[in-house]
Amino acid sequence: MKQLIKTIEDLRWLMGHTGGFRGGYVTDVQVSKRRLLDEASGREVPAGTTVTVVIRYRIREMACVAKLTMNSVTDFSMFEQEGADCSTLGVIQAELTDGKFRFWFDPQGELYAVCEEVQLEEVAAPSLEALSLEQVAQWIFQSTATDWPTVTWILAELDLAGVPCVWRTIVSSPGQHSAIQWEGELLPASMQGEMDVRGIHCMLYGPHEGSGFGMVLRVLGMQDRRTGQVLSLLADLIVQRFSGQCLVGNTIIPGGEWQHWKSMGRLRGADES
Repeated sequence: MKQLIKTIEDLRWLMGHTGGFRGGYVTDVQVSKRRLLDEASGREVPAGTTVTVVIRYRIREMACVAKLTMNSVTDFSMFEQEGADCSTLGVIQAELTDGKFRFWFDPQGELYAVCEEVQLEEVAAPSLEALSLEQVAQWIFQSTATDWPTVTWILAELDLAGVPCVWRTIVSSPGQHSAIQWEGELLPASMQGEMDVRGIHCMLYGPHEGSGFGMVLRVLGMQDRRTGQVLSLLADLIVQRFSGQCLVGNTIIPGGEWQHWKSMGRLRGADES
């Protein structure tokens, strides 16, 4: 989801929607300074500062990654003395006075920002901690579209792409999150009959607020090249069919930029090898 925060009502919604990011932690802070060419003087002059803060937190049994982009920043402070850590959050404090937003992120006020406009981007999914220790690869997609992908659609699209797969339904367990619509394991047909193989765990869920859907694709345990290829292909098919946002690690990627982001990741991997 994406939401622009411009008024006091928007700010109240932000704090209510996120619960003030209670108990969360900051994973990334980025400062970007723009400069423009002044034609009169022929020199580059400052044209605004943007601060981006990425936060992981949990609310209503959903694991969330939120990116706050603060534009037209007029004051920013990030101060950590030796042994201190301003990444752990209690409940952030925020106010709107004189047309400016003020955010105090940590209890000590060592991460602080003043800005004129804020944008929230967020991807949330039912908490999956029990399997996280053996997780190898995970991709999450979230959309506001009201037509959800079905297992039949997934199998048909993979078959058309020349990668036929089989589906193993996972039966709902007691205490399962109410947002989960269906889940199962996708296995390349070429791997049927092999011993100790794991496919791609797929889960479709409804949003914890508003309309739309989310989907989690992940490979657990030792990753086979074939399952990795199917995960990548299925991610591409979903992005091509539905508008939305992807989440890889702590990075939120607009669906329209997924292919470019993925290709840049491959280039980085080639450079590092």
